[in-house]
Amino acid sequence: MNINKSVFFAAFSVLSLVSCVSTTAPVSDKAPLTLKRIYQDKEFKAETAPYFRWLDNGSGYTVLEPRDKTKKAVVSDEEHGVKGNDIVFYQPDGSGRKVLVSLEQLTPKGAKEALSIEDYQWSDNGQWLLLFSNGQKVWRSRSRGDFWVLNLKTDQLYQLGGEKPEAKKLMFAKFSPDSQRVAYVKDNNIYMESLGNSGITALTSDGSATIVNGNFDWVYEEEFSIADGFRWSPDSQNIAYWQLDTSGVSYFTMLNNTDSLYPQITQFPYPKAGEKNSAVRVGVVNTKDKQTRWAKLPGDNRDRYIPRISWAGTSDAVLIQDVNRPQNSNKLQLFHWNSQSLTTVLTEKDDAFLEWYYETEWEKDGSHFLWHSERDGWRHLFRVSRDGKSIVNLTPGNYDVVELLTQNEASNSFYFIASPEHAEQRFLFKGSLDGSSPVVRVTPEQYAGQNKYYIAKDGSRAMHSYSSFNQPPVSQIIQVDGHKTVKALTSNAELKAKLAKENLPSHEFFQVPARDGVILDGWVMFPPDMDSSKKYPVIFYVYGEPWGTTVQDVWGGNNYLWASMMAQKGFIMASVDNRGARAPKGRDWRKSIYKQLGTLTVRDQVDALDAMAKRWPVLDTERVGVWGHSGGGSSTLNLLFRHGDKFKVGAAFAPVADIRLYDTIYQERYSGNPNTDPKSYDNSSPINFVKGLTGKLLLVHGTGDDNVHYQGTEKLVNELVKQDKQFEFMAYPNRSHSISEGDGTTLHLQTLKTNFFEKHLLN
Repeated sequence: MNINKSVFFAAFSVLSLVSCVSTTAPVSDKAPLTLKRIYQDKEFKAETAPYFRWLDNGSGYTVLEPRDKTKKAVVSDEEHGVKGNDIVFYQPDGSGRKVLVSLEQLTPKGAKEALSIEDYQWSDNGQWLLLFSNGQKVWRSRSRGDFWVLNLKTDQLYQLGGEKPEAKKLMFAKFSPDSQRVAYVKDNNIYMESLGNSGITALTSDGSATIVNGNFDWVYEEEFSIADGFRWSPDSQNIAYWQLDTSGVSYFTMLNNTDSLYPQITQFPYPKAGEKNSAVRVGVVNTKDKQTRWAKLPGDNRDRYIPRISWAGTSDAVLIQDVNRPQNSNKLQLFHWNSQSLTTVLTEKDDAFLEWYYETEWEKDGSHFLWHSERDGWRHLFRVSRDGKSIVNLTPGNYDVVELLTQNEASNSFYFIASPEHAEQRFLFKGSLDGSSPVVRVTPEQYAGQNKYYIAKDGSRAMHSYSSFNQPPVSQIIQVDGHKTVKALTSNAELKAKLAKENLPSHEFFQVPARDGVILDGWVMFPPDMDSSKKYPVIFYVYGEPWGTTVQDVWGGNNYLWASMMAQKGFIMASVDNRGARAPKGRDWRKSIYKQLGTLTVRDQVDALDAMAKRWPVLDTERVGVWGHSGGGSSTLNLLFRHGDKFKVGAAFAPVADIRLYDTIYQERYSGNPNTDPKSYDNSSPINFVKGLTGKLLLVHGTGDDNVHYQGTEKLVNELVKQDKQFEFMAYPNRSHSISEGDGTTLHLQTLKTNFFEKHLLN
């Protein structure tokens, strides 16, 4: 469900349980963690790695840097009264500081402040800088705003869109590869503007409230993680783009009752499971004749998805990923736009569903591309020839590729993230593009945990961040070859010293079998002064949906601290990844939950609890709680309603009570279509099992949730009332899916959750 893409917790650090369980229980004199310390005073805020932009060859990076009066900048703030950032260059080791673009250059004529830059890009010829400012949220991302260009030779700074552009109207502006023009979307049409003059050309003209060119509707952006809907051809003469026709798609309506005297209404097309989708097609518009050549894909454009397109290395064809509505077939087709003909390269199929849709990474001559596939039972990278006749597995073995980071033809190499032995960890690996050399691990053994890399395009250098379950992240710049440190960036030494003074719980990673033998991964945290002769209540954190995983060996921030606080209060805290979770455990693991959400997924949680109780007698099986957000809220409801003999207390945040109310792309992928698979929807939706509630329920939702609609919680409330089931309830006005907006919201929500579990599990 792209229902909650956040990973709240993660874990791995092999600690002996012997050290966790003691027959003696010395009382610590250390001050306990509190909600105020964590969420209000923010005592444990981690130092984050700087955000910067690598040069392609890794020879240095650029960063937005506030004007520092100790540096010898061109002109001081006081002289001009201007505030803002410089764009500064550094060599990889942090030396060679040079202001490439000063805040004065980034200040429009007559303005008191420089542009507040949210993003920037350099033209390939190095003459122009494109700046994004004043952004506003469109669906899930801040993609509409003001775009400016700066001529780095003449210092000419001007705003795109004409002499009097309407603010916050442009989207996705980007340079043509030849650095002569910029294209962008405005009012659902694609425009092209020549650099250095005001010549603006409309490349499409049929955009409207329902015809969307170069942009997407809500569900495409949410479920396919795409917002920018057009691509320049390598020769800069054409633009390939998506067009969506949203006419006929039912609108969802949300009310804002608190921000004005009368309610404000927001409406947007939102196709719920089984309902009509937007029609989608792909065309190529020529910048000279302004004519679009459409790819004439067979079939109904409302019953297909096109999640990815790419220019096929050269400018003569576009590769279209044509996915059927059930999402179990992806036909890769080359669209030869000049002749408007189609050639099928390959087709990916699955008996259940296709796990995801990855970009194709083409070699420059267009002869081959890198492709993600589960065709051998694991997610691997394949080198595929343009005609599809040669398909070579570049990463063979019983493990999943987690993420492709970069490829470099000059060095015949590519880099990716994987974790062959520990599903909760992540490491960097290197492979050869022609398959001539075996895959090798780059991350040293000392970094057992979560490793993230922001790597330069040529693979020479990277920013490396490392953390583990109870250790905040450290970051450094490395030379990738040999994983040699070039410069330390952040250490979080102060936070680590502060944590060392806290009476934190011990933790352990574990594996337990489900009833049919499938191995489930989990983590558990024990009270710091635990007495092994006693029994302790346990709280599970659950997600359960195919879109995330809770069991990772990564610093969990405030969520780790909240769990630690609850352990100090006398709770055992735990989390288990049921099958289907987005863990690197192979195709069968991920696809086994097809049409079994809410049944097989929560059964695994029950099996894990039973196995844990046998392993650790300190778990009090009469006092078991569970909480989750979004898909985790749905899992919480299903555990309470279906397995109330095991799970007695639950807090469900922003749950999907009836999966018929969620969107087409996500829900039909995992549950089938409700028009043809009604039993899948009946069996998965917790609203149908309210009669089984015997324990304590806390139900929480934001009324401004555009993702998992408050509508579902209202329907659930009606059913709970109908069945005479008492429960606790909290609605947060106008809060979105994260339930985080507004002063005091996070502290209030965490207090509500904490008090609920203390009241019903400790007393």
